[in-house]
Amino acid sequence: MSASTSGGGGLSPQAAAALQEGIGLVFARWTALQMAVENEWGGRDSRAKADRLAADVLSFFTTSKGPYYFDDLEEMMFDNISEFFNADFEDGSVGEVAEQVLIMHEECLQNNYSSIEKLRNTRAQANAVSQSRMMVTDEGDDSSDDSSDDDDGDEPARADDMSVDEPKPCKPAPDADGWTVVPPKRGGRGKN
Repeated sequence: MSASTSGGGGLSPQAAAALQEGIGLVFARWTALQMAVENEWGGRDSRAKADRLAADVLSFFTTSKGPYYFDDLEEMMFDNISEFFNADFEDGSVGEVAEQVLIMHEECLQNNYSSIEKLRNTRAQANAVSQSRMMVTDEGDDSSDDSSDDDDGDEPARADDMSVDEPKPCKPAPDADGWTVVPPKRGGRGKN
């Protein structure tokens, strides 16, 4: 397993380096993967396993001549995630990431690094991953929190607002998408 593949897969060394950077940028913004790392789903070496996943994706392109099929890449990623993190990302994100990486690979073959450049310039938004991670982590509590949602269209909104107003010291504030993050430690308090 030599790392010095002379631009395997038709990529120049510069294009391979750009693709590697692009994969890293995509993975850094991949909420499900970052949750797996932060929560150590793969054990204490979860970060190293995420890095290995990125290396395996790069290797997918640099060690074979192609053609490169979406299904093959997606399946390899699913297999690695299952093996490394003992998890299945069923949120559709594996397919989205595989598609994005395939597009970046095609662009790199043409020495077009625009999508990687765009990711690099929006890297500041990586903090959004940690914020969305908090929201996704709270998803487990949503089933017990159904009364605070607007699902009950029959009753006036006031009835729901009363239960939501009680833990006001939490200071929940809607984000740009209109989602309100409620800290989990207070989630079960109003239930009893």
